[in-house]
Amino acid sequence: MIKDSSVANRGQIPFISLVPFLLMAFGLAWGILALFIFLPDQMTAIFGQITGDHPLFFLAVYAPAIAAFIIVMYKAGTSGLRRYLARTLLWRCSLLWYAFLIIGIPLIFYVGSAWKGNLFTEPFPFPSLQSLLIALRLASIKGPIEELGWRGLALPLLQRKLAPIWAALFLGVIWGFWHLPAFLLSGTQQSAWSFTPFFAGTITISLIVTALFNASRGSILLPALMHFQLMNPIWPDAQPYDTYLLVGAAVLVVWFNRKAMFTRVGAVTEVISHAESRMMPRDLVSGKGKNC
Repeated sequence: MIKDSSVANRGQIPFISLVPFLLMAFGLAWGILALFIFLPDQMTAIFGQITGDHPLFFLAVYAPAIAAFIIVMYKAGTSGLRRYLARTLLWRCSLLWYAFLIIGIPLIFYVGSAWKGNLFTEPFPFPSLQSLLIALRLASIKGPIEELGWRGLALPLLQRKLAPIWAALFLGVIWGFWHLPAFLLSGTQQSAWSFTPFFAGTITISLIVTALFNASRGSILLPALMHFQLMNPIWPDAQPYDTYLLVGAAVLVVWFNRKAMFTRVGAVTEVISHAESRMMPRDLVSGKGKNC
């Protein structure tokens, strides 16, 4: 038993790793964007105008994932990194969650757009199938990659100290604040948005994603899928009404998962799993099992 315990603990990511993770995630992303904010002429002359599709903007977006990779590699090596990345293959969860991801999120945008009054007045934004496919590809390889850091490493570490509800709120504040420099740069998508409703939205989304994360026993795949759905370019513009509807959805999610959200029992706290069976929900359909 002593030998097994030492093997199980080897390569685990300590809670204190949250500090270098945040320093790297903020340092890389904010450092890149700060150069364009404070030295716009010099940076534009060297690298070109910053946009949401610029390689350096992608690098900034990937900062949480890069930080997580560095920490996992440093603490657990390549074998630990493989086990960490194996969480991107976890897909089992209640069918209710899949209904929310596949049907519920689009419904939020369409209802929000109807509420806003532009559901039938704004033309489809893509003139060709090719432009639509390009937009979908960019959406799939941009924001969802963040989840390798936020839900891949930060959330399980926070849940070692906090109940999921508080871990979700704390991470939501960090996550929203991390996006701030993008709102200060012309040329980025965020520059046309208001930061306050976006910030409220990240906290709201963090609550929903945390419940999904624990229900799926630490899946990175499903939070990434939700992230993609929330920025899917097919859905109509529903701001700020989509945020209002997401707040309502978050209230319902927290209420129906209140036992799991307000206690640490069943909360996923491992960054690198050593027992695959502990990461799988028992009841895949009803969601009434111990782990879902």
